[in-house]
Amino acid sequence: MDLSVFVNGHAQTAFQLLIALSLGALIGLQRGWVSREQEAGARVAGIRTHTLTALTGCISVLLSESISPWFLPAMLLVIAALAISGYRTYAINHQNVSITGVVGLLLTFCFGAMVAAGQTVIAAMAAVVTTIILDNKSEIHSALRKLRENELDAALQLLLISVVMLPLLPDKGFGPGGVINPYEIWWMVVLIASISFVGYFSVRILGERRGLLFTSLFAGLSSSTALTLHFSRLARSSPANAPLLAAGILLACGTMFPRILLYCLVINRELIALLWLPVLLMTLSLYLPAIVMNLRHTKTDVSHPDLAKNPLELRSALILGGLLVIILLLTEWLQQEMGSAGVYLLAAISGITDVDAISLSLSRMSLGDSLTLTVAATGILIAVTVNNLFKAGLAMVIGKPALGIRVGLAMLLSLIIGALSLWIVAL
Repeated sequence: MDLSVFVNGHAQTAFQLLIALSLGALIGLQRGWVSREQEAGARVAGIRTHTLTALTGCISVLLSESISPWFLPAMLLVIAALAISGYRTYAINHQNVSITGVVGLLLTFCFGAMVAAGQTVIAAMAAVVTTIILDNKSEIHSALRKLRENELDAALQLLLISVVMLPLLPDKGFGPGGVINPYEIWWMVVLIASISFVGYFSVRILGERRGLLFTSLFAGLSSSTALTLHFSRLARSSPANAPLLAAGILLACGTMFPRILLYCLVINRELIALLWLPVLLMTLSLYLPAIVMNLRHTKTDVSHPDLAKNPLELRSALILGGLLVIILLLTEWLQQEMGSAGVYLLAAISGITDVDAISLSLSRMSLGDSLTLTVAATGILIAVTVNNLFKAGLAMVIGKPALGIRVGLAMLLSLIIGALSLWIVAL
C-alpha cells in the first residue's frame, strides 16, 4: 500500500472526527449552559454527552462501511433508547414533559454521521441553526404568544400560494401574443404578497417602538393607501398634527418607488437603466420634505395605523391574479390599437387604485417584443404618479387643506422631477 495514500486517508478520517466533536461540543455547550446550575448527575445530557454522541455518529458511519450497513441504524436506536430512558426519568422527577432534549441529542448523532458521510458543510449549518433554536427558547415562545391568529393564517396562506400552487401552474404563454403565462402571473402575485407580508410584520414588530417615521416607511410596503386614509382622518380631528402626519404619508408613498425597482430587478433588469434615476430623485423629493417636517415637530405624538386586518388574504391574491390577466390583455390590445398612447392611458387609469398590477404587467411585457423599454418605463412612472396624486387628493379632501397642501406640493414636485429625469435618461 502506498504510504501517502494511507496517511492521507487517515488524516481525512481524523479531520472528520474532529469536526464531529466540534459540532457536538457546540450543541452540548448550549445544553450544558442551560442546566449549569443543576447538581452533577442531575443533568441528562450536557456538553460531554453531546460531544460523544456526535463522535459516535461519525464512527458509526465509518464502521458501517467496513463491518455492516446495519451498524449505523442499530447505533441510532441505541442512542434513542438511552436518551428516552434518561429523559423519562428526568420528566418524572421534574414534571417536565418536553422532548426537546431527546430530539437535540438525536440530531447531534445525525450531524456526526453526516460529517463522516461527506456532508460536512450541511451538517455544520444545521448544527449552528439547531443551537440557535435551542438557545432562543424564551424568545421563540414569546413571539409565539404575541402572534395573532390572523397572522398565522396569513403565513400559511402565503406558503399555500407559493410552495403548493405555484409549481402546479403551466409555464407557457396563452392568449393573444402569448401574454398570459399562468406560472409567471401567479409568481408575480406571490412577489406582491411577500412584499406586503414583510411590510406588515416590519410595522407590527418594530414600527410601534421606533416611531411614526419608521412605521410610515414600512407601511409603504404593505399599504400606503391605508396609511394615507388613517393619517388623513387623524389630521381632520387634530389639525395641529398635520405636519407630522403629512411626513408619514410622504414616507409611505415614497417607499413605493424603491418597490418598483425591486419588481424590475426580479422581472426585467433592463428597465433599471431607465428607471433608477427617476425613481431615486422622486423618492428623495418625498423623503426630504418628510424628514424636514419630522425634525420640526419631533415632540408631536400620534397614533399608529390599525394593524388588525389580515396581512394576506387568499381572496385578495386571487383577485390580484385576475387583475393581472385583465391588464395584460388590455395592454396588448391597446398597444395594437392605439400604440404607446393606449398603454399610457391604461397606466393612468390603473394607477388610480393599484400600482403593483400595472407595474408588474408592463415589466413582464417589456421582456419581449410586445412593449419597448421606454414605453414600459414611462407607463410605470405614470401609474405611480397618478396613484400618489390620488392619495394627495384623499389627504386634501379628508384631512383638510392643512394636510393636503403639504402632501400635494411634494407630490407635484415629485411628478415634475420624475418626468424631467426620465426624459433625460431616455434621450
